Amino acid sequence: MNVYGTKQIRNVALLGHGGAGKTTLAEAMALVTGAISRMGKISDGNTISDYDKEEIKRQFSISTSLIPLEYEGEDGPIKINLLDTPGYFDFVGEVEEAISVADAAVIVVNCKAGIEVGTLKAWELCEKYKLPRLFFVTNMDDDQASFRELLLKLEKEFGRKIAPFHLPIRENEKFVGFVNVVKMAGRRFTVNSDYVECEIPDYSQKNLGIAREALMEAVAEISEEYMERYFSGDEFTLEEISSALREHVIQGNIVPVMLGSGINAQGVKMVLQAIDKYFPSPERYECIGVDVSTGERFTARYNDNVSLSARVFKTILDPFIGKYSLLKICTGTLKSDSAIYNVNKDTEEKIGKLYLLRGKDAIEVPELKAGDIGAVSKLNVTQTGDTIALRSAPIVYHKPEISTPYTYMRYKTKTKGDDDKVSNALAKLTEEDWTLKAVNDTENRQSLLYAIGDQQLEVVVSKLLNRYKVEIELSKPKFAFRETIRKKVEVQGRYKKQSGGHGQFGDVKMTFEPSGDLETPYVFEECVFGGAVPKNYFPAVEKGIAECVLKGPLAAYPVVGIKATLTDGSYHPVDSSELAFKMAATLAFKKGFMDANPVLLEPIASLKVTVPDKFTGDVMGDLNRRRGRVLGMNSNHHGKQVIEADIPVSELFGYNTDLRSMTGGIGTFEYEFSRYELAPGDVQKKEVEERAAKVDRMDV
Repeated sequence: MNVYGTKQIRNVALLGHGGAGKTTLAEAMALVTGAISRMGKISDGNTISDYDKEEIKRQFSISTSLIPLEYEGEDGPIKINLLDTPGYFDFVGEVEEAISVADAAVIVVNCKAGIEVGTLKAWELCEKYKLPRLFFVTNMDDDQASFRELLLKLEKEFGRKIAPFHLPIRENEKFVGFVNVVKMAGRRFTVNSDYVECEIPDYSQKNLGIAREALMEAVAEISEEYMERYFSGDEFTLEEISSALREHVIQGNIVPVMLGSGINAQGVKMVLQAIDKYFPSPERYECIGVDVSTGERFTARYNDNVSLSARVFKTILDPFIGKYSLLKICTGTLKSDSAIYNVNKDTEEKIGKLYLLRGKDAIEVPELKAGDIGAVSKLNVTQTGDTIALRSAPIVYHKPEISTPYTYMRYKTKTKGDDDKVSNALAKLTEEDWTLKAVNDTENRQSLLYAIGDQQLEVVVSKLLNRYKVEIELSKPKFAFRETIRKKVEVQGRYKKQSGGHGQFGDVKMTFEPSGDLETPYVFEECVFGGAVPKNYFPAVEKGIAECVLKGPLAAYPVVGIKATLTDGSYHPVDSSELAFKMAATLAFKKGFMDANPVLLEPIASLKVTVPDKFTGDVMGDLNRRRGRVLGMNSNHHGKQVIEADIPVSELFGYNTDLRSMTGGIGTFEYEFSRYELAPGDVQKKEVEERAAKVDRMDV
């Protein structure tokens, strides 16, 4: 493949709901541009994008795939870097990585299915990153597909920005071509995306007039001169129309709607033409980062004539194709067989060959210019989010904004002795996917796996088995309760042991009461008079308390909020020792704790749930059923409400699935630990009964 300059490059993300047809569209675009000679099918498992075994098995995209295409544009050849993203929400991290380097987006909509949750989320991402976009309405070959109906829904949902550039032509209820609204011409398909001119059907004239008028109004808004010409009845030239529409599309004032059939490769050539005509090259954008040498904000245009800088936005670690670091060149030119400086790690690395990845195939290139996307293999320290630059001009770019995972499960290895293998395999998977986290919960002696949702966790288990030949099983996690007391008690702890020679003797009188501070395990004080307990034994008494609060007598959970005061005791001049007084304090603690009305505290999280207005009632009702306390509701000024609530952490288990079910997949949530609160009686009873055996042997 040729080397392309910044002006010739288009970085385009394919977005949309799962199953809308993104991968099929990518396959059709590869066919039309000559990258492949025959279209693969998802059902056959032979598409460019979905090459991973898990994707082939499940028949949907799990990772973002890069597909570079060469296309002969109006002003010469261009290179289109297609980023085919997953549509299912569990893999949103892959979408966010792709969006961070895209300069425009094609939102794919299945005409029959209409606007789906993935369509709305794709739009929101484009709004957030201010990306120019167009809609490609696929599945037009389906007899039940109504383009007019979908167009009305798009206009209702997204407003006056929606501009149909095409209208369908049907004969005998079959999709045979389209009307080009910009050029006011009919097109009849011949083979794939090829077409011949044809008459515009009479039934299209009314809708064509409406669509054409809206486009001309948009063109007129470019300048006062155009507005005067429009009102005086002048016709704009095709060149003037294209130029004005390009400016509107880039600014986001117009979102073109095009149509076709991905599986038949119909309408794909028009999408390629639109990408060439209306989407910007990277040179229109700025790279924003921080100059490490000064600490000041750094801003530069994509330009291949200055010092090198690039950012790694994705890492692929595959046992079969190896490790690749995918990067976007921000400034300068990256050449093969050169040394690079990782600014984040303050390390130099040597790179060998440069590649363009097309699915799983690596195409070698001599260099990559600013704005282009490529890959480097086998970098040792460089990871996703790192910046590459010159040591003399160290720039750090912002890392991709990736969603935080809130769904988690406990995992255990199925085969004894596989712990290290599982740990190494998970380290590779988490390096690939930032929304996946493996956490060692030492308090509850469990290993946790965090992800965006249950489907992602299921894929991880399958990858571990098929890629790395290790098995894990997932289960419900244990939750970190706490123990405390409700009243003040006074107890004696006496430890006496005689076994020939010196014995052991320690005797303490102590009071135990609530300290009022649930964030501190214990407070120790002494008020012993007359030397009943020598001062040198005070630390031993406190050590006994410190060890006891690690596992409480009620349910073997850590103890908090307790005040222990040593008031009196006695000692033996020969037999007393630090060990004896530590044991005496331990006996006093166990007895005193159980006499002081012990209770369990459960962890409480501060929860925020973001949902459209119509779902607020259902969500609040569900939170009440989960023992949540709704604290308030605020608008986020984008047609959604943010519900704030306090809820027990244990009640959030499975919440992701239930929230999606309630809101059709559009609801999102986030939470963070807040504090501990008294658990209800039934919850306490269940926990104490389940952990009775652990208390007996004091071993969690």
